[in-house]
Amino acid sequence: MPKTRDENMGELRPEKLRVLILGVGNLLLGDEGVGVHAVRKLEEEHAFPPEVRLLDGGTLGLRLMECMEECDFLLVLDAVRGGQSPGTLYRLEGEALRSSLGKAESIHQVDLADTLILCELSGKRPHTVVLGLEPENITDARPELSPALETALPKMCAAAVEEMRRLGLGPL
Repeated sequence: MPKTRDENMGELRPEKLRVLILGVGNLLLGDEGVGVHAVRKLEEEHAFPPEVRLLDGGTLGLRLMECMEECDFLLVLDAVRGGQSPGTLYRLEGEALRSSLGKAESIHQVDLADTLILCELSGKRPHTVVLGLEPENITDARPELSPALETALPKMCAAAVEEMRRLGLGPL
């Protein structure tokens, strides 16, 4: 199978690229489930090329390792606490991503960090970008998003589509 990472530059090339857009979070805890809401919205509104797989990862954590190892580029959609106002969109990659995962505030974020570490140990860690929305409330049991995140959800989805366009894999 051809390499999709340039060994010297560490950059992804579009040929034969396998992409996973992974929405994570707990739908029963309001804004905590924003990643799942986002991936579902993307599935409803866009048709991506076959190289792009969309997956509702919920709170599966380590059970997602096989899916992660099978891709070259992983785009995670999630709630991310960064200290800004609810609905603020973050893009985390590289050191910013490592730092954010080190401050995990939910079980699935701990599992995501652990799963990425295990992927790296197996030699199959994909290039990873996290798009996150600052949540308003991730502790109250309620199935709907807060008004701030409901308003910001299209912005997160548009950012995900833009990530795919940068890879040359925008919606059909």
